[in-house]
Amino acid sequence: MAQDPMLPRRYRVKRAWSELSDVSTMELEPIDGEAVPFAPGQFNMLYAFGVGEVAISISGDAADTDKLVHTIRNVGAISGALAGVSDGDVIGVRGPFGSAWPVAQETGRHIVFVAGGLGLAPLRPAIYHVLNNREQYSGMTLVYGARSPDDLLYADEIKAWKSRFDTEVEITVDHAAPGWTGQVGVVTVPLDRTLSGSNGAEVSAFVCGPEIMMRFSVMSLMAAGVPEDKVWISMERNMKCAIGFCGHCQFGGDFICRDGPVFRHDQVSRLIAKKEI
Repeated sequence: MAQDPMLPRRYRVKRAWSELSDVSTMELEPIDGEAVPFAPGQFNMLYAFGVGEVAISISGDAADTDKLVHTIRNVGAISGALAGVSDGDVIGVRGPFGSAWPVAQETGRHIVFVAGGLGLAPLRPAIYHVLNNREQYSGMTLVYGARSPDDLLYADEIKAWKSRFDTEVEITVDHAAPGWTGQVGVVTVPLDRTLSGSNGAEVSAFVCGPEIMMRFSVMSLMAAGVPEDKVWISMERNMKCAIGFCGHCQFGGDFICRDGPVFRHDQVSRLIAKKEI
């Protein structure tokens, strides 16, 4: 019998650790049965018993089917309860839900990931997919921006990605700190430099971060000749039920939880430009 999409399954926290001062990552394993497979870009509803549930993008490797990985920022009661879990704790999980990054369909092309802040977490499964199948793509570039060096997510992993000969990684911060020798400025500066050396028509881009950052990143991609139907963005908007029932995440005629969170840019660009939506 199919699992009721409104009924959470119990998962045990296999391991939990702090990423940043207000960001934590947890590895989850199912208590009953196997973990449900997911596609890069999808999300789960995580339930803190006695507190409530919240939509969190899956940030682990889709090829590793033994566990679920979620990175959570503490911004309220529910996310705070989830960010504060310890090894062995039990939480509820509904999902996975939503659309996915179509990286598997973009073989043969130069894949450009553009991430801002915590937006790197929803992109990480897609990055894993490309790295695991690097020979299938003509190029891979990650452009990542954060507020400061102390706000860089997955810092050790980024160093490993930078060390690969077949991957380009550009990191920038809004505000430098003592000892920082990297780039300072908005993410579109290294993005424009990267695109200037590429054939835009051969680029497929995946963008996730604050809305203003995504808007200007898409403008840079369009100016470089990247086809609009080869640009995807991820949006999260007040998702409550995850199945398009409650209406909290309605975006024009779409529901972010049901039709997103990943959208091809040309399908939603008209709506993004309207402030009242």
